[in-house]
This record gives sequence, structure tokens and C-alpha cells, in this order.
Amino acid sequence: MADISQLEQLAKQVRRDIVRMVHAVNSGHPGGSLGCTEYLVALYNVVMKHDPKNFSMDGKGEDLFFLSNGHISPVFYSVLARCGYFPIDELKTFRKLNSRLQGHPTTHEGLPGVRIASGSLGQGMSVAIGAALAKKLNKDTSIVYSLHGDGELQEGQIWEAAIYAAANKVDNYIATIDYNGRQIDGDVENVLSLGNLRTKFEAFGWEVLDIHEGNNMTAVIDGLRKAQTFIGKGKPIVVIMKTEMGAGVDFMMGTHKWHGSAPNDEQLQKALDQLVGNEADY
Repeated sequence: MADISQLEQLAKQVRRDIVRMVHAVNSGHPGGSLGCTEYLVALYNVVMKHDPKNFSMDGKGEDLFFLSNGHISPVFYSVLARCGYFPIDELKTFRKLNSRLQGHPTTHEGLPGVRIASGSLGQGMSVAIGAALAKKLNKDTSIVYSLHGDGELQEGQIWEAAIYAAANKVDNYIATIDYNGRQIDGDVENVLSLGNLRTKFEAFGWEVLDIHEGNNMTAVIDGLRKAQTFIGKGKPIVVIMKTEMGAGVDFMMGTHKWHGSAPNDEQLQKALDQLVGNEADY
């Protein structure tokens, strides 16, 4: 396992990948991708049990991850590539015609690491619950993880799934909410307030944990490790993770405008100047 400093250097590299990918095609979603970098780096390099070299759609005997807020595909693709699921050089094809790296992850291109098409918000929790129940039926003790945007929780299907998971004691499942407080049209509080998320999930019968510093690698790892201690105890688990949209690039932070906007040439260079580290390929 890499140490914290190595993981932080990897997170910087992933952030460089993100801004380069969206800049190259003047399209994509850098804000949420940058905000969830520590989570995905920690998940794939420390927390999950998985096998990049022998990817299979059924994932028997390994932990599974489902990205529900599929628009943050840049961070997902970067982490998958840098874990060895597919060549890093393929990141250069992001959002291009005939690429396996579409704007939202899809399955018909056969991209290793991607098990569901996602981006139609609200659906990922239902899929993850189904996978978790399948593991129970197969006596597979591996864990299922999913990631969701906070604005995504405005979708009714999320709460139908939340009721189902608690009623059926889906306790091999850890959902994480990227709680950055922003969505495409503005602040979540102004678009459609979520109220007290902890109270809501507790009322639905979930075990609820918080990661107050979702852009701190140690805090993310510790929070996910703590969530694992509740596996098998009769309740689905949700982690409310506070992040900053655009984290790592100062002019992308503190606003929702970079939810789905690409940097121009000057902005790209400014971002890269803030993400100096051990430069790798791409």
C-alpha cells in the first residue's frame, strides 16, 4: 500500500489528468471530479479489494464500485487508468468519437472497470443494492460501494432505494454522498434544500457516518475504514463526505460555475501551475 505522501502525489496527478482531459475537448465536468479525487484515489488504492488485471463484469470475490453521478467521469477514468485497468495513454481519447471514454461511463465499449452505464442521476443506488444482494445470495463476503452527488439526492428513486436497502438489511453496502453543496444551477440549498441528511438517512434505517474533510486523504481513508466496521451489522451504511467542488484549483473553488465548464488555454496553465508534483505520462 502506498503511503499518504505517495497517495497525495497521485491525487495531484489525477487532478492534472482531469483538467487536461476536459480542456482537450472543451467539454466535461471538472468541478465535481476535482472534489472527489481523494475519495477515488483512496478507494481504489487503499480501501477496496479489486483486481485491475483480471477485470470481470460479475466481480465475484472482489469489492465493487458504482459511480452514480456519472458526469464526474474524468476522475473515474484517471483513477482506473492509473490503477492499471487500461492504458494511461487512452485518457487522451476522452469524449472523442469512437472512444471508450465517453462523457458518461457506458458499457457497450467494454471499458475495464466500468460495470454500469451511469449519469442518469438517481439510479446508482438501486444498482448497487442489487449487486450487494447478489453477493449475499452467492455467499460472497466482498463489499459494494457507490458514490452519489448531493444534488442527485433530489431524485425520488434514491429514497425508494434507501427504504428498500434498510428493509432488506443490505449491510454489505457503503454509499458515499459527495456533499459539496453545489449543483449545475447553483447552490443545493437554493435549488432544492436537502435539509438534515443525517437525520433523514437515520430515519430511513441507515448507519450514518461523516467525513468532514473529504479533500484530506487521511480523513477519507479513516472514514471509509470506519464505515467498514459496520459491515454485517444489519444496516446499510452511508458516508456523508464534505468536499469542495473544484478542490486543488483555486479559481474553480467556491462556485458552481465549473460544474460543467472546461478551462481555456490560459486557465489550464494556471490550474497546472497549482498542481505541480511528480509529473507522470500524459
